[in-house]
Amino acid sequence: MFSEKDIIQIEKKGLTIEKVTAQIDLFKTGLPFVNLQSAATINNGILKLSEKEKKASIQLFDDKRNNYSIIKFVPASGAATRMFKSFFSFIEDYNPEQETVNAYINRTKEALLAVFFVGLEKLPFYKIVLDKIVNVFPDYHSSSTDKQRYMFVKTMLDEDKLNYGFYPKGLLPFHEYREHIATAFEEHLFEAALYASTNNKANIHYTISEKYKDIFDGEFKKIQTIVERKTNTKFEISFSYQKESTDTIAVTLENEPFRMDDNSLLFRPSGHGALLSNLNDLDADIIFIKNIDNVVVFKYEDEVSEYKKMLAGILMEVQNQAFNYLEKLDNNDLSRNEILEISKFLSLKMHVVISSEYEKYATEYQLEYLKEKLNRPIRVCGMVKNEGEPGGGPFWVKDEKGQVSLQIVESAQINKKVKSQKDILTNATHFNPVDLVCGIKDYKGNRFDLEQFVDHKTAFITMKTKTGKDLKALELPGLWNGSMSNWNTIFVEVPLITFNPVKTVTDLLKPTHQVK
Repeated sequence: MFSEKDIIQIEKKGLTIEKVTAQIDLFKTGLPFVNLQSAATINNGILKLSEKEKKASIQLFDDKRNNYSIIKFVPASGAATRMFKSFFSFIEDYNPEQETVNAYINRTKEALLAVFFVGLEKLPFYKIVLDKIVNVFPDYHSSSTDKQRYMFVKTMLDEDKLNYGFYPKGLLPFHEYREHIATAFEEHLFEAALYASTNNKANIHYTISEKYKDIFDGEFKKIQTIVERKTNTKFEISFSYQKESTDTIAVTLENEPFRMDDNSLLFRPSGHGALLSNLNDLDADIIFIKNIDNVVVFKYEDEVSEYKKMLAGILMEVQNQAFNYLEKLDNNDLSRNEILEISKFLSLKMHVVISSEYEKYATEYQLEYLKEKLNRPIRVCGMVKNEGEPGGGPFWVKDEKGQVSLQIVESAQINKKVKSQKDILTNATHFNPVDLVCGIKDYKGNRFDLEQFVDHKTAFITMKTKTGKDLKALELPGLWNGSMSNWNTIFVEVPLITFNPVKTVTDLLKPTHQVK
């Protein structure tokens, strides 16, 4: 299937023939939908802490945090293109000489544009765009309102002007304070000082596109002194890029390798699941994971950070108990009551469904089983009540071996043509805001190899085009979906205040992104 030239191309990417062949096989066999057993709900896979329990968990974290190494992991490689999708269409299709903006909005049903223009002056970059506009459109102030709006959007998005649509999302103006405008990158620093710091030091790791490295470095240098002074925290910032070795091969509709005009193979970035490799390179006792665009203005940061500390306190408590049990299991000196205690802990505290065959095992195999179930990475995940927000959700899932476990599932992984599966999805009470606290070390202090805990069959196949030709692309199992499929998982309800993503530019008009 592969020529000598192909093999050189494959190996140059850090891939192997075996890996690429296995990817092509996935296209041929297809990928199964997940088998939902039920939605995870309060008292059925999702914890809901009382105010007293919440305070105890926060206290535990605050008391012990300086004994742990902590990193905040922020996926930040995306450009802001999707935020401005409707606005690119507006520039292309709208002619201010032929119709009003309102007529265009009514014709195209682009309600976002209406919200945008009504809230224009509240946008954090409003003054920046105005300053730029007069240089590129000298007749701006003498033009009609409709033409001014058109000029505003062009100045905001055109490549030779502000080019916001192709800017890294983390470096866009997000929040307007009295004296300066903050980016999402900066807001993550302020947040990290509150919950991801130890001994007045905070480590933050951003995964970014390599081409933006200098801009991120420049932004940090610009704000470092003032942020460190305001937070009384020293920041250690590190960056990594999606590795070429995580790219996946594209195939034709006949599942043959897709070839470019020069006959070379086409490889594509494989989605956020590729970042498991970046996460696997980190060395810390506790890792917070939060997306770049999920930030709030200063006045809400204390409240948000409380829930991060609550999740971390739960991780500390559960992990500490798991480590104690693993040390006992290592010594092989346990009474029947202690074995029963461990199985109850797994079942009640870690939501691990014990095999129905477990009781039939001889004692030595029971001990092996318990150890294998306990000795895994742990993730404590905040879950928010469904209020029409997008995102995957928490479910009980049965795998091919009949084992049931808690998983974060995207709707694309569910066969909605099967009524029973669609009903489970429809009746789900919570969704995943990507709010994770992870323990990636074992009871001896060694890092787990996270690649060993992936369910490779939870990859995605998507339809794309290249040079006008249809192709099939493969996305690796999502970072918090199939990539963490075999971790021990604890879901905890957190309030909506913890979920403030900026998916479209008008999200910046929501109260959690407005200072006044």
